[in-house]
Amino acid sequence: MMERKELYELIGLQEEVICRLQAIEEEVDLAQIDPLLSRLMDQKTMEKAYEELKAVLDEDEEQMRMLYCQLECVRRVWDRYRQKGISKVVYADTMKCFTRFLGECEQKNGRMFFDRGWWTYRQISMKIFRIGALEYEFCDGDEAGMTAVHIPSDADLSAASVQQSLAESRTFFTTFYPDCGHDKYICNSWLLSPVLRSLLPEGSRIAAFQDRFEITEVEKDSREYVEWLFQSPLETENENLPAQTSLQRKAKELMLAGGNIGSAYGILKEYGDIT
Repeated sequence: MMERKELYELIGLQEEVICRLQAIEEEVDLAQIDPLLSRLMDQKTMEKAYEELKAVLDEDEEQMRMLYCQLECVRRVWDRYRQKGISKVVYADTMKCFTRFLGECEQKNGRMFFDRGWWTYRQISMKIFRIGALEYEFCDGDEAGMTAVHIPSDADLSAASVQQSLAESRTFFTTFYPDCGHDKYICNSWLLSPVLRSLLPEGSRIAAFQDRFEITEVEKDSREYVEWLFQSPLETENENLPAQTSLQRKAKELMLAGGNIGSAYGILKEYGDIT
């Protein structure tokens, strides 16, 4: 199992958070919740285990106890990475989501707390891996056998970076999960919204990323992009949104005029041609 200090250094965890977690060590009895942690690391039980853990960690308003528990799982899952032969680079890049989410929370809210515990059990259970610029998630249900592509907020969307990530992901899944299909890549994101086309400049990396996908569904009313494009809480009034970048300014102007960016669902074109 990876040492706590090594993990914190590996993912670049903020010093403020480390200090808070060190204080929490005395408050959380890991032995008592060990069965829940094991279930949190299992894709079949992770969602229910998360809800049960929340109830056990009563009065965890800023979810820092939850963060402590989930990072304990991250320490433990390193052994599973090693057993499969998955590199420490992929492990670190995947688990840096915790540090990134904490930073995004501070940017949006003016203070740092853990607001993504409902999502990060996917990384803990090895359902999501970050490979280069992008993240890849095992799909289930009606989309079983497909791979969902996620775009982290710090992703390099240059053509070369995206192509390299896609190519490396195919090698990754062929090597470590050869029996899981992965014959189709899908993406559901505001970055695929056709509305963005009129707001983007010539040669836009976002537009080039969109061109890789066949858009099959558009959700015109979605406002999830507010968090990502403006780094603002979802409920922020349109007139109070920042307008620092060119895309922010154009999007805000559109929204103030009654428009909306929405989101879209797409399927990666010609998966077999990734090289």
